[in-house]
Amino acid sequence: MSEAAPGLPDSPAFATPERAALAAALRGLIDAAMSVTDLDVDTLGSAAAEIEAIAARFGRGPAGAGYRPRSHGDYLPRSPIVGEASPLSPRLDWELAEIDGRPGIEARGVFGAAYEGPPGYVHGGWLACAFDEVLGIANIVAGHPGMTGRLTIHYRRPTPLFTDLRFAAGLDRVEGRRIISRARCFHGDLLTCEAEGVFVQPDPERARQYFGEPSDPA
Repeated sequence: MSEAAPGLPDSPAFATPERAALAAALRGLIDAAMSVTDLDVDTLGSAAAEIEAIAARFGRGPAGAGYRPRSHGDYLPRSPIVGEASPLSPRLDWELAEIDGRPGIEARGVFGAAYEGPPGYVHGGWLACAFDEVLGIANIVAGHPGMTGRLTIHYRRPTPLFTDLRFAAGLDRVEGRRIISRARCFHGDLLTCEAEGVFVQPDPERARQYFGEPSDPA
């Protein structure tokens, strides 16, 4: 099972405007590193040294240094899909929307060079990741958060890079602890792919085992 996006508020201590600006700058750097080909070896070498120096200023150590388990309250800004503080995120901005007559969300954004699969198109694995995220958020909006048990993707046609995409996600039905929701991805009015997710609401004991005691909402 993979974790659906949890429903606690974002942590203001992490999701600051300055960190969002840093993440945006890093996204631009990643996109340039994946796209620009006419760079000489001296430029590449000096850029690598400058980036290493910046990483050292951040106190970077061995892999995983500085990481610690934390509250799910600051998950969304770190999300690899919607996280404004994540340089890995294509930054899908989402908002509440009515989907097929029910509460849901719409998310919009652009996938750049780092997300390429077939030349010119988004890698299907990144689209699956995006569907998992928007479905999880849609479930929370509908009042039925859960963990992903199964995700089925139908790829209808290639999804282009560097163009505005729209994801529409909403709850379909609830069957006991099973939550079934659906999402679609559009390029303009053209459906490129769609997904059905089956999510499971863990019982309280299992939830504590995975995630610890719930945080105090105050």
